[in-house]
Amino acid sequence: MTQAPYILWLDDASAPGNALLGGKFASLAHSTAAGLAVPPGFGVTTAAYRHFMTATGLAEEAARIRARAPHMALNEIKGETARLVEGIKTAPLPPELDTKIRESYAVLERRTGVSETPVAVRSSGESEDLEGASFAGQYETYLWICGVDAVIRHIRACWAGMFGDAVLSYRVDGENAVAAGDFGMCVGIQQMVQARAAGVMFTLNPLNGDRSKVVMEACWGLGEGVVKGDITPAQFTVDKVTLEILDRKTVEQTETYCFDPAAGEVTLMPMADERCRKPCLDDEQVLELAKLAKQIERQRGAPQDIEWAIGERGELRVLQVRPETVWSHRETKSLVEKGQSPVNRVLARFAGVKVAAKAAQGESR
Repeated sequence: MTQAPYILWLDDASAPGNALLGGKFASLAHSTAAGLAVPPGFGVTTAAYRHFMTATGLAEEAARIRARAPHMALNEIKGETARLVEGIKTAPLPPELDTKIRESYAVLERRTGVSETPVAVRSSGESEDLEGASFAGQYETYLWICGVDAVIRHIRACWAGMFGDAVLSYRVDGENAVAAGDFGMCVGIQQMVQARAAGVMFTLNPLNGDRSKVVMEACWGLGEGVVKGDITPAQFTVDKVTLEILDRKTVEQTETYCFDPAAGEVTLMPMADERCRKPCLDDEQVLELAKLAKQIERQRGAPQDIEWAIGERGELRVLQVRPETVWSHRETKSLVEKGQSPVNRVLARFAGVKVAAKAAQGESR
């Protein structure tokens, strides 16, 4: 029997839809195969995660925690999982897995032509595909991680994130979701985009389910301000058929998420140049994004939520693609739970981003 690979590249022929990449990264592999401009990267597969857990003797403790999850109060979780989380962060990697990760990052450096290539380290869990679940919003992503030792540290942080408060307490229809199975975790390692502007777009109107529209929210810099909700985004609505821009809502943006060389991490910083008073997207870019949204929807055969970035030289990159789940499986009626806006519900599926590398590095400082 052939051993499942510990590393799988996004552009590998076997990658699209491969369960070893989890929900998020398998979708990105599909986008890569479809010819979309996805930043290069590789997944440390669910097989690698399971090998690590078994080789280090942590699999049994993880099973105990999963069984206990439905019965733990929120304030009990950290104490109950402390030993497991510490083990995931500190137990030696199996030598063959350590070597594979280091070799793959070196290949990414060569492919990008950048030493210590800045990458996003993205959780991509098998449980993201559960019916009715939005685990993607519970898992972690770490941005602008440079150097293979830091990458490995953040891979461990993503694995440990499977046993954090938000994940273990997450419920679907009143039932604890973690207890539903022994879910594995792929961790995607993907080149960062030096984003001039970024955001999300929906191939329907998330306010009313109108499939004749493309709606996008955007900001200057990295898209975390849109996803996390701490920057008021510009909004654009485009007619899918005529490609007419029907509505623009622009704002003066005074802060932006970007990499701070002094701090060595992504942070929210003041915008000091004239861009803060200008729209982050011009009409040509809005229409280019709308055409891309239509292309992706045709390829996927259903409405989609798409995260994107535009680089400093104007290059458009696709960062995430997910099926739209709010309207696609419902009648066009009341949309969300009381007190939650439809846009916020959709954006929550893109959340889970740790913009501070310190979150994973704290144990080693």
